[in-house]
Amino acid sequence: MEYRPTIGLEVHAELKTKTKMFCDSRNDPDETRPNVNICPVCLAHPGTLPVINRQAVAHMVRIGHAIGGTIADFSEFDRKSYFYPDIPKGYQISQYEHPLVTGGELAGVTVTRVHLEEDTARSTHTKGKSLVDFNRAGIPLMELVTEPVIHDALTAGHFARELQLLLRTLGAGEANLEKGEMRIEANISVSNEEGVLGTKVEVKNLNSFRSVERAIAFEIERQTALIKSGGKVVQETRGWDESKQSTFHQRFKEGSADYRYFPEPDLPKLFLSEIPEFSSEAIRASLPELPWERRARYVKNYALKESDVAYLCATKERADFFDAVVIALAPLETPTESRSELSEFLSLTVLAANYVVSDLAGIYAKKGNEEYEIFDPAMLAKLVRLVYENKLSSRGAKDTLAILVERGGDPETIAREQGLIQVHDTAVLQEAIRAMVAEEGKAVEEYRTGKEAALQYLIGKSMKATKGAGNPALLKELIIKELS
Repeated sequence: MEYRPTIGLEVHAELKTKTKMFCDSRNDPDETRPNVNICPVCLAHPGTLPVINRQAVAHMVRIGHAIGGTIADFSEFDRKSYFYPDIPKGYQISQYEHPLVTGGELAGVTVTRVHLEEDTARSTHTKGKSLVDFNRAGIPLMELVTEPVIHDALTAGHFARELQLLLRTLGAGEANLEKGEMRIEANISVSNEEGVLGTKVEVKNLNSFRSVERAIAFEIERQTALIKSGGKVVQETRGWDESKQSTFHQRFKEGSADYRYFPEPDLPKLFLSEIPEFSSEAIRASLPELPWERRARYVKNYALKESDVAYLCATKERADFFDAVVIALAPLETPTESRSELSEFLSLTVLAANYVVSDLAGIYAKKGNEEYEIFDPAMLAKLVRLVYENKLSSRGAKDTLAILVERGGDPETIAREQGLIQVHDTAVLQEAIRAMVAEEGKAVEEYRTGKEAALQYLIGKSMKATKGAGNPALLKELIIKELS
């Protein structure tokens, strides 16, 4: 009997604004001192009144347009009642019946709604005590809910990564999971009946994309095993234990009725069509190139491999850096098919992509972080052109790039200082080849008996003898001539 999992996601992401959602306290997620970005409004002092953050609404409208959702003409805020120490008012200002965005699609997953609310305070539980930091209380929070159309853990992880990339591209938020700026909850059910959903279980505490995927996979396996053994899945909220790689019971899930939603009386209703800056034309004009549009451009204009495109576009910083390299390679407009430089431009672009995807990625992996913001893209473009013009071998380029990343500078100057500029002087190369041949009698003999691998070995030795400065094609030609 086949068991089919169904997954829906709820994602909370803090929005990047100067101030909090309903007051003028600073929105600073990097603040480490507790309870400094607070005021009577976000502490719920009696008599205080909230004011809607215009920038947060703008972020939401841009997100809605980006995913192809329907932007509400009428929207309002609601009070969502619950009593925890991280909500000083005893209720959260959220949206229920009239969210700002309905529908849309991202990464092939249908979106149900996107609404705006305020974040809670941060609670810390230690040594039998609970501490509350209200710096986070009231920060604008986007909640996005998907339809239950996901059927495996990897698709859920991919959706979450795409959402993070979209938020960063739009400048709406950084969405760092490790900082709590983006929090993902997965609603998972398993059923063996076609068209019938099983009992839903919510999983929280997912603070990385890997945790999202592993928690969903574990929960699918747990529920499936429970049903097969004759047990019954109960609706509950479970947490994810990273150390044990398993979920655990937290509480039984509340329903919407438990929150006692009703319209927030202290905030005005929103009629977005009456606000010129929120018109469809104004919002669409403000949108940058979206991640999927950028991927399509790379494939169409640059003829890059899909795997390279996926890597380049995985982060906004990396893609922005690559675009800057391309601009440095073609200072004018991108060549059209009618321009004679097209072939050269495409070759340079593919070569640049190779260096970002392979060599530069390897250097950054060893460093433990990517520092595109301090690396001049024009210098990588110059390095690529040196390789393309056969002034620098691939081996020499690797060595030059390592120095370039470490201390900056000009790649040609570095290559000359290191003796890496390729030598095309046949007299100089012939001298190095003769010295090498005299030392490699065995390989020379193997070559003369027809072993092709021996020739590659001799070319490698010649490259080493010239410290990578010898042109490989010319070295091959001269070795064959020397041994004929």
